[in-house]
This record gives sequence, structure tokens and C-alpha cells, in this order.
Amino acid sequence: MDLENICTQVNDLAKEVGTFIKSQVINSSDVEVKSRNSLVTFVDKTSEEKLVNKLSEIIPGSGFITEEGTSTKIGKEFNWIIDPLDGTTNFIHGVPCYCVSIGLQKNNKLVLGVIYEINLDELFYAWEGSKAYLNGKEIHVSKTKTLENSLIATGFPYYDYEKQTEYLDLFKDLMKNTRGLRRLGSAAVDLAYVACGRFDAFYEYSLHPWDVAAGAFIVQQAGGKVTDFKGENNYLFGKEIITSNPQIQNELLSKVKEYFK
Repeated sequence: MDLENICTQVNDLAKEVGTFIKSQVINSSDVEVKSRNSLVTFVDKTSEEKLVNKLSEIIPGSGFITEEGTSTKIGKEFNWIIDPLDGTTNFIHGVPCYCVSIGLQKNNKLVLGVIYEINLDELFYAWEGSKAYLNGKEIHVSKTKTLENSLIATGFPYYDYEKQTEYLDLFKDLMKNTRGLRRLGSAAVDLAYVACGRFDAFYEYSLHPWDVAAGAFIVQQAGGKVTDFKGENNYLFGKEIITSNPQIQNELLSKVKEYFK
């Protein structure tokens, strides 16, 4: 199977759906509350339908893991992991940081990732065996050598507060001992920014596969490291992720383990 050709088709689709998202105007009456601080709009649902329909044509027989449940079909070999609009709360409030995120698994192994950040018209992508790219140019993770000199991204849990104390203690430590912390409101964008070196690292817990699949794969193809909070590989379904350049991964992992015992 020609993954490069498939990636080209997915890139075009992500931009097409992104154009649709950017054209929409949201009113308060359009917003559904899935749970506290978890919002969804007709734009999320319509975008997901567009993605499912087209991706089903790109790889016939493929299955889906989706945020909005447009399709629950599981493929025998290929499964798409998609977030039609990562950063919905930003989108609703007119904050310009949200994206389309599309990952592809083959036999439970990630083999393709596409993230389209709509507002800056930035397309991040990679496929198995390729480098990572941003708008056609090769990208790499940063070369920062210490946590002290790193700019780190994170995300705030919005429904799972069981580890809130550990999270805030780690946050305070990193706030004092790094160049700073940023919270953009889209895990997929955070991961894309690690891949291209804007952020040196990203960590978060209480995430879903569609939040991280595409971005984690792109980071790896850009030379970065990705683990869960134990330093293992259960970041896709384990609801926790650490990713960074190779130079600071162990230092950051040790810091996370110190608080998340």
C-alpha cells in the first residue's frame, strides 16, 4: 500500500474540512454539553461525517475510532483515529487555535498522522518511513539539552480531577525550573509544535486516542520520544503522554514520576 499517496489524499481532505470549519459561525444555541467543560457543536459532528465518508473511500473496509461516534466500525487491518475539531472550546470562543487531527493504524501500529491547524494554515504530516513535514518542509524536534532551558506545553484536565494535586505540584515545579509553560487548548497542536521544535516537550493526562494519535506519530517521525508517565508505550489508550526531544525526555520523565507515583 502506498502510504505516501494516501497521506497526500488525507492532507487534501484535512484542508477541505478545515476550510468548512473556518467558514462556520457558532451561536450559544449551537453548543451541546457532553459533560462539564466538554462541549460539542454541529460543526464537530458534520466535520466528522465528512472525514468518515471520505476516509472510507480512501481505504475501503477501514474502521474508525472517533470522538463523536459517527462510526464505530472496527476494521480488520486499518483503523482511522480522528478528531474532527481538536480545540472545540477555543473554536466556540473565537480563540484561534484548533485543528483537524487524523491518525491511521495498520494492525494496531500507527503508520500515518496528519494535523491541520486551521487558523495559520499549517499542515503537519508524516507516514511510515518518511520524515515529518510542515507545509512541505521537513521538520525536526528541538535540540534543547536541559529541562531548565525548555519551553513546555501542557493541558488542563477538564473532567478527571483525581490526579489534580499531583498535576498542580508538577506544574509549580516546572514553572519555577524551566523557561515556561504554555496551555494552548489543543493537544494535537501541542504535539505538532513539539514535532517542529516550537515546544521542547508536552505532557498531559486524561487524554483520548483521537487527541494524540496523529501528533504522537508525527513527533516520532520528527525524531522525538513519546511515552506514558511510566516511560512505557501505553500513551495511545493509557490516557497520559510525555513527549519531547531525546535530550530532555529522561529528565522530564523523572520529574513526572516524582509527582505521579
